[in-house]
Amino acid sequence: MQNDPFKILELREQCSDEEVRQAYLKKLKQFPPDKEPLEFERIRDAYEQIKDPRRRIQRTLLAADPRQPFTQLLDDAISRKFIGPEVWLEVVRNG
Repeated sequence: MQNDPFKILELREQCSDEEVRQAYLKKLKQFPPDKEPLEFERIRDAYEQIKDPRRRIQRTLLAADPRQPFTQLLDDAISRKFIGPEVWLEVVRNG
C-alpha cells in the first residue's frame, strides 16, 4: 500500500495548490465514499497532508537528513522548488 500522498493523488511534488485540488476532486469521483470507503479515506488523508503549502514544507523538512542544519534546509534550492518561491519566502520571513 502506498503512503506517499503525491503518488496517491497522482501528482508531482512541484504541483500548484489548484493541481492538488483538481487531483483530489478527480480521485473522489473515481472512489466515492459510499462505494470505496477505504480508498476514500486514503485519498482524504493524502489531500490533508499536502493541501496546505506550510504542511508541504514540514513534510520536506521531516524527510530531510536529520544531520543537515535547519538553515541549510531553508536555503536549499530543492525546498524552494518543492513548495514554491512565494511560500518559501513567507516561511523564511515569518518562521
